[in-house]
Amino acid sequence: MKRRSFIKRGTAAISSFGLSNNYFTNLDLKKRYDPLKTFVTIDQHRVSFFAEGINESLKVIHIADTHLFKDDERGIPFEKYSNRMAKAYNQTTHFLTRSKTTPEDSFVQTLAYAKEVNADVITLVGDIFSFPSELAIEWVLHKLDAINIPYIFVAGNHDWHYEGMEGTMESLRSTWIKNRLLPLYQGNNPLMAKYDIKGIRFLAIDNSTYQINDEQLTFFNEQIATGIPIVLLIHIPMYAPGKNISYGCANPNWSGASDRNYKLERRPKWPENGHTQTTFNFYQSIFNAPNLLGIFAGHIHQNSIEIIKGKPQIVSDDNASGGYLDIDFLKLEDNHLNKI
Repeated sequence: MKRRSFIKRGTAAISSFGLSNNYFTNLDLKKRYDPLKTFVTIDQHRVSFFAEGINESLKVIHIADTHLFKDDERGIPFEKYSNRMAKAYNQTTHFLTRSKTTPEDSFVQTLAYAKEVNADVITLVGDIFSFPSELAIEWVLHKLDAINIPYIFVAGNHDWHYEGMEGTMESLRSTWIKNRLLPLYQGNNPLMAKYDIKGIRFLAIDNSTYQINDEQLTFFNEQIATGIPIVLLIHIPMYAPGKNISYGCANPNWSGASDRNYKLERRPKWPENGHTQTTFNFYQSIFNAPNLLGIFAGHIHQNSIEIIKGKPQIVSDDNASGGYLDIDFLKLEDNHLNKI
């Protein structure tokens, strides 16, 4: 049996938290129980995550922004849409060694490292592809099958974007998820899914249009209401004061007036009125969630950590340049708590 099958997709039991199901009915989470104690340390690309509610160690290799541009004759009819991004990352500089590399080599090396350290799961949080090439998607699926490690995929804004193709961002995302990306979701809902691994629930929520819809918000709130320790996986980082517009999900400055790249990227301009109220409500739900351990994202092509209302948001360097995060979720021992 492949290790991927060990990821449980059902709702995990909550009895281990000393709370009955009735406890969560019509619950004001912020008032009724305290946030889980969480301690995070970062050393370059290595992250140690100690938290209450973690009962056994868990290793995650987190990958974002590989920007694979592999293509073949099947991509010829789409060259007028893929031409710019097909040339964007042909050669890169490795984030550690500073030697020349390529997105393809970087992805292979990162998967090999995941195998070497016996990772429990690989999180692929968007822009693994520069455009939805059939060859690139098939190649990634083959490489993932070969290492036999469970993985979680959530799309980024480039994964489904052929530049200059007509349609709204939502309609284009739907089309290319259905036509190309669907096998990467392993039968799960592409816009929102949960994966239970060693007592932690990973939520993969697609915010690759910068926005969140009503169904995604409802899904997130339902997961928070379980009380299970949760990690949120998104492509575009949540708004953080002091950061630029690329930290764009629920950014109050995000609007048509701040969209500088829509002509270059040949896509619809961001809405003149900015975000929907649903997206702002999602932001509030995230940072008021007592059992949310943290947020892991990509999109920025640079490592960063932001602490927003006490919640850590950690962004990975781009995998096109060899970047990844080596994340250890570790049990917070009683003797640690007693000394704090």
